[in-house]
Amino acid sequence: MTDLLQLRGIAKHFGGIQALQGVSMSVPRGSLYGMIGPNGAGKTTLFNIITGFYRADAGQMQLAGQDLPAPLGPEARVALGIARTFQNIRLFSQMSVLDNVLVGRHRHTRSGLWAALLRTAAWRADESRQRQAALHCLQRVGLAARAHDIAAALSYGEQRRLEIARALATEPCLLALDEPAAGMNDAERAGLAELLLGLRADGLTLLLIEHDMPLIMQLCDRVLALDFGEVVIEADPQSVRRHPRVIAAYLGEEA
Repeated sequence: MTDLLQLRGIAKHFGGIQALQGVSMSVPRGSLYGMIGPNGAGKTTLFNIITGFYRADAGQMQLAGQDLPAPLGPEARVALGIARTFQNIRLFSQMSVLDNVLVGRHRHTRSGLWAALLRTAAWRADESRQRQAALHCLQRVGLAARAHDIAAALSYGEQRRLEIARALATEPCLLALDEPAAGMNDAERAGLAELLLGLRADGLTLLLIEHDMPLIMQLCDRVLALDFGEVVIEADPQSVRRHPRVIAAYLGEEA
């Protein structure tokens, strides 16, 4: 299995705080890859560097074998195929469910401003294509029946799924999920697990930050453990779970 994403020697500091120290990782294409670590381990910083919200101070990153220059921001990363969700839900709460997903289709829209204002035949055809694509994303996450509801009317778990649908609408090669199970009940968490496994089965590569260790162990093919900005281990879930430093980081040295 070839690697879709490779990071080598990534470093980042904030003032006198060294958030990441020479982090390297490889995400195989078509895999479900997990990132774990206690609070302050550097997971979110690394996640933000991958998705273009932060710029690394040192190191190299490649996507599908091509270098990703550090200045590329979030919009440029999305154009290259890296989409993400956020730990705190960020939806347009007073827009419809469908319109939220159509926001993710914006970069695939072909018609310009004048075509939209004049409602030309080309614009109408393009609009129809984008709506069908957005509806397909909603169907993929189980929300097609709620397409015309206001996003604020969805349950918490449904809003999480809507964020995933909006990210899928960009047609990513890498979907980065920041604690997607946070705040979910057991039924919602089980539904999320089924969805993520289904996306991986479709060939999508997923990168997952999650504090829910049982979920990580259930879902992921490979796991990166961070502590104090350093890589503890990058391996299969069982090897990570047995590693002494991982046990110490989560349970304490005595345990």
